[in-house]
Amino acid sequence: MTFRLILMRHAKSSWDSPGLDDHARPLNDRGRRSAAALGDWLRAKGYLPDQVLCSSAVRTQETLDGLRLDAAAVDHLSALYHAGPDAMLHVLNGATGLSVLMLGHNPGIAAFAHLLLHARPRHARFDDYPTGATLVADFDAPGWDSVDWRTGRTADFTVPADLGIGKGAP
Repeated sequence: MTFRLILMRHAKSSWDSPGLDDHARPLNDRGRRSAAALGDWLRAKGYLPDQVLCSSAVRTQETLDGLRLDAAAVDHLSALYHAGPDAMLHVLNGATGLSVLMLGHNPGIAAFAHLLLHARPRHARFDDYPTGATLVADFDAPGWDSVDWRTGRTADFTVPADLGIGKGAP
């Protein structure tokens, strides 16, 4: 059976309130535009999750809201807040959907993406996984609980600049 992971780093967050706790930082204007553009991209490509595993941070939740997706199940998980690759794999191994959107943070999400794939996508921004970076990866497995390192294959990858948003946009 084929399972699909949509692995997204939250969109650009605001640093306008330096005293604000990191967990509570919201998106900035560019982040909100990026989230909307990423949602449009996901819908246009038919990459629609039936389950969402989202970090409990405000910026990941605002990114999810900005995508405007109708997911059957959304789990807001403190385990994904600044999680490393092993913690992210543990969460993914417990997924129940066929197509799962996971929203998280760097540096863990970039390392997780690198470890999951058999071969990396040919994209200049994959290595640094900027805000809004989105990997779509497929896994041939009996279930999420058997997904492991280097078992995913890239279906797609994009960043907000590819969609005309932010620095480096075409």
